[in-house]
Amino acid sequence: MKIAAFHYQAQAGVGLVSADLQSVQPFDMSPAERELGAQTIIERLARGEALPPLLPALALADVKLTAPLPKPRRNIFCVGKNYFAHAREFSGSGFDSSAQAGEDIPADPIFFTKVPESVVGPGAAIEMPAVSSAIDYEAELTVIIGRGGKGITAKDAMAHVWGYTIINDVTARDWQSRHKQWHLGKSFDTFCPMGPWLVSADECDGTKTAVRCYVNGELRQNASTADLIFDIPKLIETLSAGITLYPGDVIATGTPVGVGIGFKPPKYLKAGDVVRVEIDGIGSLENPVH
Repeated sequence: MKIAAFHYQAQAGVGLVSADLQSVQPFDMSPAERELGAQTIIERLARGEALPPLLPALALADVKLTAPLPKPRRNIFCVGKNYFAHAREFSGSGFDSSAQAGEDIPADPIFFTKVPESVVGPGAAIEMPAVSSAIDYEAELTVIIGRGGKGITAKDAMAHVWGYTIINDVTARDWQSRHKQWHLGKSFDTFCPMGPWLVSADECDGTKTAVRCYVNGELRQNASTADLIFDIPKLIETLSAGITLYPGDVIATGTPVGVGIGFKPPKYLKAGDVVRVEIDGIGSLENPVH
């Protein structure tokens, strides 16, 4: 199933997207539940409850999609340098404060977080901050946890995955380098476009799907999640070893080679650009840069 969050006639809604992507059928939920997007649905399913009743369908063209999880329950978990070619690309950029000398490929997953308030939806603007001019894009397959837990083993991890969405892990590269950590430069307002919806794991195989990113129609990133250094089970095992995961938790799995910092000179984003991320089995997420 595909679950979308949207606004219709100035009201928040959450619903099932039709197989032909032409309509969305809203769930009958309270206004407070609808404001949380798909979070309420994931939590209900985790408790073994049925989906809420459905209301008459709306044409997808008549609604404005928002982030499927517009108010994540906590910070988004993100993974750095998780494709071989990108790890080498970033380590050689001069902006990587995480690498030891001669260490291009990390021995263990590198995690950081983005604040929930950085999340915006499809079509929303990525706002250029006054404090940085080194703004980069990062296309990422993103895992949505369906069943929580702690100490989850790699062999059991996929049973905890509800499904997937797309995140563009927008980054202020100069802040990332200057502050010797990644949280600040990753968490600016509007730096986490998410969408266009959530797709359940039975409809998308996140372990081997294609990830592409275009800037103004130019293909910049093109890879398969089969090329991840640390696969999804390993990421969940590592995170849950000491942190309890909950339904609705968000894990962005890393970006492939082709980010702006990898070009010489770098191809940073600028006002007027349009970034589109496509992931097979999910769809596309497009955002203008202002």
